[in-house]
Amino acid sequence: MRIAGAVRAAVVMAACGVLVTSCGSGDDSAKKQDDADPGQGKNTHARAVDPKRIPDVGDRFQSKIPKNSQQVLAVYGEGEDSAKSSIVLYTKSGPKDATWEKTRSWSGHNGRKGWTTNHREDDKRSPVGVFTLTDAGGVLPDPGAKLSYSQSTSMQAPHYWPKPYWHDFDYVIAIDYNRVKGTPPSDPTRPQGRSKGGSMWVHMDHGSGTSGCVSLSKSGMEYLLRTLDPKLHPVVVMGDKANLKAG
Repeated sequence: MRIAGAVRAAVVMAACGVLVTSCGSGDDSAKKQDDADPGQGKNTHARAVDPKRIPDVGDRFQSKIPKNSQQVLAVYGEGEDSAKSSIVLYTKSGPKDATWEKTRSWSGHNGRKGWTTNHREDDKRSPVGVFTLTDAGGVLPDPGAKLSYSQSTSMQAPHYWPKPYWHDFDYVIAIDYNRVKGTPPSDPTRPQGRSKGGSMWVHMDHGSGTSGCVSLSKSGMEYLLRTLDPKLHPVVVMGDKANLKAG
């Protein structure tokens, strides 16, 4: 399914907060930040005492991870008002009592004003919570995504934006916050109303904070698109470290 016209695309991109200050970019300068060897690097997380739990996530959010989920993308914000994040993919396989294993990690960014438990339109903060990941897309052709992928050149960021933002939406994964599952990431429908914000995505990083989305390098996006599998019911657990540990 494709976007019907440039007007709709402009509405969606504005909703994502990318009018000059986008949610991310396609600049792959962050590629060097990829953790090619899980368990190494300053942004990795020590294994939790209980390997059947996602590290550094308290009971409140741990309980919201679906029982059938076998892939969790954890976004650990450095602070409530910080735009910097560590992003870790955890996977488990085998029986229901299998343990979570760290698959890969990256440095990334979140909303440039930090995080909030009550996200509002244009507050420049990322919503704290647990959200499913069901749909993907972008300007570029499908790189081999397992999630439903919708390509549309109408998602191209306008070239009157600063150059680092031109590739913001080459690849995106929709975060199921105030959106309709099973639709392209660009679908502007907001079931909870416009005031709650929307068009929250995981996408390209340009080295600084976003307007609410989560961003990482192009190589990281390609890896996630080829790895996140709807059969494994992937979710994102995201928030600043203090909020994630609470409860």
